[in-house]
Amino acid sequence: MYCYHCGVLLSEQDYCTACGADVSLYKKIMAVSNLYYNEGLEKANVRDLSGAVASLRQSLKFNKNNIEARNLLGLVYFEMGEVVSALSEWVISKNLRPEKNLADDFIAKLQSNPSRLDAINSTIKKYNQALNYCRQDNKDLAVIQLKKVLSINPRFIRAHLLLALLYMDSEQWEKANRELRKCIAIDRNNTQTLRYLNEVELMLVPDDGGKVGGKNAKAPKKDEAVRYISDNEMIIQPINVKEPKGTGLSALLNIAIGLVVGIAATFFLLVPAAENKVRSESQTEIAQISAQMDEKTLRIQSLESENKTLTQRVKDLETEMQGYVGKTGDMSAYDGLLTATSAYLADGDKMACADALETISQTVNVEEASEGFQALYQTIMTSIGPGLYEQFYNQGHDAYTADDFETAITALTRATKYGTPNQDCYYFLGRAYQKHGDTEEAKDNYNKVLELFGGTDRAKDAKKFLDALGD
Repeated sequence: MYCYHCGVLLSEQDYCTACGADVSLYKKIMAVSNLYYNEGLEKANVRDLSGAVASLRQSLKFNKNNIEARNLLGLVYFEMGEVVSALSEWVISKNLRPEKNLADDFIAKLQSNPSRLDAINSTIKKYNQALNYCRQDNKDLAVIQLKKVLSINPRFIRAHLLLALLYMDSEQWEKANRELRKCIAIDRNNTQTLRYLNEVELMLVPDDGGKVGGKNAKAPKKDEAVRYISDNEMIIQPINVKEPKGTGLSALLNIAIGLVVGIAATFFLLVPAAENKVRSESQTEIAQISAQMDEKTLRIQSLESENKTLTQRVKDLETEMQGYVGKTGDMSAYDGLLTATSAYLADGDKMACADALETISQTVNVEEASEGFQALYQTIMTSIGPGLYEQFYNQGHDAYTADDFETAITALTRATKYGTPNQDCYYFLGRAYQKHGDTEEAKDNYNKVLELFGGTDRAKDAKKFLDALGD
């Protein structure tokens, strides 16, 4: 045993020899936990599984880190058919002690057999379905489901008990007795099993008057009858009873009564069974139809979602086409490009060509256009660009000199779109913006002078104006 405070091995003293912690109560708690563990182990050895579960749970209440008790509790649960509870205990044990733990072997054996895991899942689902059938008063279907569960997991005590209870409800005492005997073979001292078995045994032993046996049942008189058990049935043979002299009329009467009883039994027993079978088949068919409808509903929802996505895609494509297609349906962008080309080739009118190209650049993203469109556009820009740059620059410089700053801004801005602007273009554009009162645009153009033409006189002047503007 190790100290809970410092982890040092404890001695016989009531205190830790390393850290001095008082461990007297701690030792008592550990001893009680081990005592309950040993008690649970002894009960498990004699197949008192319910008692073992109670003792082992008490052991874990005193010491939740008792790995041996937790692993044994998982084994007991597994033996009782409670596989989920067993796995829960083993997983907790593995988390408490990751290494050198038997729980690893138990979990690995289950995980290494996928068919076993599928069977466990199947038994749980079928058992839950049987409970639902019981709540819906479909007891025949519940019996069928429980038989399937026990065919897969014959040690599932809860399934045996529920099946026995259904047999008791339908007064099939022999079948209930067999199921309860199977429970006793697995868990000898299960309280619920013993209570059910006591009730069944009372119903299986009638008194002399034919009534159900019980505490108040009268003891049979001596030499009145001989009782013996054949297979699973008790035979009662009266003695010292003289056979009355029979007559043919009484024999016929007995036959007639037997026929009437047989017909009545057929009507009251077979007809309800047939009705229950038809009702069960109808419910199964309704469940299948409901599942099909759910599947079709999901498919319809999926198609509606896909249709909505495609509709939105069509709208996006239509919006994208607006930049290329005019109101009459012609390709406006190509038409504008051809107009600019025609104006330049026919008359050499660079200004008209520039207006058309600028209109195109405002409505169409040239970089996303076709290769032929881009090639023709770049060819025209290369041809007219240098001349237009000089023309717009001179126009803007003259307007700046004449203090017509608005015209200067327009002309110099257009000049930056053609050719490669020099330092004077950005410088005078910045000066025009500054004098026009637009300080932000002025700063942007001064910064371009500093970035593209650093170290020049224009750059030094631009730096002075930037400092004056507070940047």
